[in-house]
Amino acid sequence: MRTKVLALCEDCNPEWPSLPVVGYKYAAALSRRVDITVVTQIRNKPNIEKHGFADAKVVYLDTEHVAAGMYKLSTFLRRGNSTGWTIQMAMSYPSYLAFEFAAYKHFKQDLRAGAFDVVHRLTPMSPTLPSPMASLSDVPFVLGPLNGNLPWPAHFTQELRREREWLAHLRNAYRLLPFYRSTYAKSRAILAAFDHTVKDIAPRHQDRVINFPEVGIDPGLFSMPERPVREQQTVLFAGRLVPYKLPDVPVLAFARNPALRKHKLLIAGDGPERPMIEATIKAHDLENCVELLGQRTQAEVAALMQSADIFAFPSIRELGAGVLIEAMACGMACVCVDYGGPATLIGPDHGIKVPLGDKTSIVNSMADALGALTADPARRARLGSAAHVHALRYYAWDQKAERTLGVYDWVLGRRADKPSFWD
Repeated sequence: MRTKVLALCEDCNPEWPSLPVVGYKYAAALSRRVDITVVTQIRNKPNIEKHGFADAKVVYLDTEHVAAGMYKLSTFLRRGNSTGWTIQMAMSYPSYLAFEFAAYKHFKQDLRAGAFDVVHRLTPMSPTLPSPMASLSDVPFVLGPLNGNLPWPAHFTQELRREREWLAHLRNAYRLLPFYRSTYAKSRAILAAFDHTVKDIAPRHQDRVINFPEVGIDPGLFSMPERPVREQQTVLFAGRLVPYKLPDVPVLAFARNPALRKHKLLIAGDGPERPMIEATIKAHDLENCVELLGQRTQAEVAALMQSADIFAFPSIRELGAGVLIEAMACGMACVCVDYGGPATLIGPDHGIKVPLGDKTSIVNSMADALGALTADPARRARLGSAAHVHALRYYAWDQKAERTLGVYDWVLGRRADKPSFWD
């Protein structure tokens, strides 16, 4: 018998990057294994109907009377939508509560009649946003994957200010919000991405916590090509050009290591750091080997990953790093900072982690690592191939959906042992 799931997925959009597309891909993969009803916000309807939603039934809720105003206020306080993540989460609290109350009102009779075996909150993935549904309904509630609670590295207080993370020091105030205690107390399983999120959950709930990364990949889009051995290799950075991702570090690595200048550096993305990167390229006379590509679609990024050789990802506060998994799936040799999500995603047999330190030390380490890889194509190919195998084994959406079935069986009493994502 297929499990009947009500999936709360407010952020769920096949054309919007980061969390919305993750929610969409995860729910679509689950729909091939369970009878799933996805409830999402009305703003996602045009794109979902354009792309379809596998075997899922979809219900749209219109909470724009709250959400639209909070989004405008958040954008004003953040001065855009590139920085100020903590502000965005704080402003999301009223609109998300409105969404869950609307969902409960819509499905109250079905929940009481036993139409669903499990209620699963797929998004939002922030541990700071509670779920009233956990206590409003007696149906077993699964929370997550959640991701958060990664401290800012001590060396990067300037980046903290430039990210407009004014509320970061008050983050733990979320524990005082209404519905916080009941959310964690009533959840039958709490999926938490990486150790930094697991540690944020109170000890009294740890028996229900499963370390379960939220990132995933679509193997049909991110696949490994046959890479020819070529004298000039391409290093790729892909992501928003914002302070905490340190997008200028690969540029500075090319400036520091003259051997890298015979290769190519591509930077895909846009954001407030772009003028600074342009100035850095000009100051070091790197116009012939560094190219800024601007914003690219997910399909365009996939094509870049399949044509490039090495992925440089110097972000110093990356909660999940889905783009890193995408690069791994494309068979790229990846170089990242040993902190946050990338520290777990990359192992010694399928990538290179440089130590977390100040910016100068990261630049130096990145320059050395990139120089070593471009000088050793056999090692680059070996790391890339192993990365591809690892990414497909754990992070393909179908694999993640299969592991989620184990969670459902556990909360429903169909299996005695708590499942492990890594087994």
